[in-house]
Amino acid sequence: MDRTSHSATSFELPTCDLSRRSVRVKQRRDNGFVEFEFSVGWPELVVELAMTEPDFQDFVRRQGATLLPAR
Repeated sequence: MDRTSHSATSFELPTCDLSRRSVRVKQRRDNGFVEFEFSVGWPELVVELAMTEPDFQDFVRRQGATLLPAR
């Protein structure tokens, strides 16, 4: 049986630039924590993180992330 004869669905993913990093602040809490979204490559694909303000500032600096406007 020739496995190459099976058809597969193909699609193109948008270009992913791994050097592109962004941060969008969701909330600054009264307890000093910052809730934010962080993305690498695709700004539409995010992880939600929370850390103290000083740690957040250090994280953004170390990642070289662009701060995006709030939604």
